[in-house]
Amino acid sequence: MNKDAHFGGAYVPEMLWETLHELTEAFNTARNDSVFQSEFQDLLKNFSGRPTPLIFAARATGELGGAKVYLKNEGANHTGAHKITHCLGQGLIAKKLGKKMLIAETGAGQHGVATATVAAKLGLECVVFMGSEDIRRQRPNVFLMERLGAKVVPVEYGSKTLKDAVNEALKFWMEHLHDAHYCIGSVLGPAPYPEMNRYFQSVIGREIKEELREREGALPAAVVACVGGGSNAMGSFWEFVPDAAVRLIGVEAGGIGKNIGEHASRKIAGELGIFQGYKSLFLQTKDGQIAPTHSISAGLDYPGVGPELAQLYESGRVELTYALDSEAVEAADFFAKLEGVIPALESAHALSEVRKMAPTMPKEAIIVATLSGRGDKDLFNFARAFKDTSFRDFLKDEYGRYE
Repeated sequence: MNKDAHFGGAYVPEMLWETLHELTEAFNTARNDSVFQSEFQDLLKNFSGRPTPLIFAARATGELGGAKVYLKNEGANHTGAHKITHCLGQGLIAKKLGKKMLIAETGAGQHGVATATVAAKLGLECVVFMGSEDIRRQRPNVFLMERLGAKVVPVEYGSKTLKDAVNEALKFWMEHLHDAHYCIGSVLGPAPYPEMNRYFQSVIGREIKEELREREGALPAAVVACVGGGSNAMGSFWEFVPDAAVRLIGVEAGGIGKNIGEHASRKIAGELGIFQGYKSLFLQTKDGQIAPTHSISAGLDYPGVGPELAQLYESGRVELTYALDSEAVEAADFFAKLEGVIPALESAHALSEVRKMAPTMPKEAIIVATLSGRGDKDLFNFARAFKDTSFRDFLKDEYGRYE
């Protein structure tokens, strides 16, 4: 971002200044270091599995009756989401800084799993903070983190979700600055984190552009991605920012309504504020406190948005909209049955917007929707949403066997 940008910055205690300065220098060096780049690209290809596929959703396209729909399947990455990309980048930088531990916060659990995976791969300790409400919603990912050797610390105050996990991770980091690197999970936090994570995630957009050039010989009319903090959205959008003809559409959590505590959409009620070390758009109460949020998807259940994404939204380059919980579930069901793809609930918000957009567009137009992750982690949430009593009975049987 430009130094005069309205959003961003590093609003942190003085004790963090030196650490952030060292991190900034290490990141800037890494960008121009051929050894770092070679190691990073090797891990992306031979560990994570990039490039991820761009799927032509032929049956969904025919059913919707408008624009061609393509799905950028980030769920094909190792650990099942885009998060592994910036975790690998940050993990390599942490090692170069001599750190022994990775700290992470997580909501949906995908960032926690990715951080724990990278820590195991690089020989680092790992501590993950997670709201107890999110632990309840995403227990399979907690199990995986623990199997990977991470210590998962439940956060029992506030809304017991992502913002509270971030607060605890920041506190822990300030007590372990010498040995630990805080691997922030989105394009959030004090500088250089928003730029750094966007830099690593921008591979998504570069791959989309190259894959679509090979398949269609054209740019998309629109790129659509879900927005919590914004890492998969910024990763998808950044390559296309200079292409004015390409619409960039972020889809937030509309939850169950427009009142405070019923959603997590800055489009609905975001206001300028400073929180957790950066200036951006946040959901706030009338007295300026951070407002409670709600989303069926733990990864979108957060009050703020990345400062670079907020800047692009304010400038008019990025459009923000939202999908309701019910719309996301319906979209997941639609694409599962027609395309054999079960998306994460976060990604299903983007797919909901695709269902609305595609029929209104000409058949030669192209929409690319980024599937930020796969739906394995949301198995229990989907079962509840679809009121699957057989799944409930299965869990009861399994509980009996466990005893």
